[in-house]
Amino acid sequence: MIGLGSGVMEIALRHKTNAYRVVYAVEIAGTLWVLHAFQKKSKSGIKTPNFEVDLIRDRLKRLRQELLQ
Repeated sequence: MIGLGSGVMEIALRHKTNAYRVVYAVEIAGTLWVLHAFQKKSKSGIKTPNFEVDLIRDRLKRLRQELLQ
């Protein structure tokens, strides 16, 4: 996923006619952390909605802060 830094990946899955996204961060304290998972509702385009990206960005920031304490 572009713009969230290194180690942040996205898995895009299809199931029948639905699309799902799972965004996770790796190599944080040697653990795989799932930051957000959602069903993509938009039928046009592949861009992840801004509110979803903002939520992921906020969760990643809070996770890094928590682990560095």
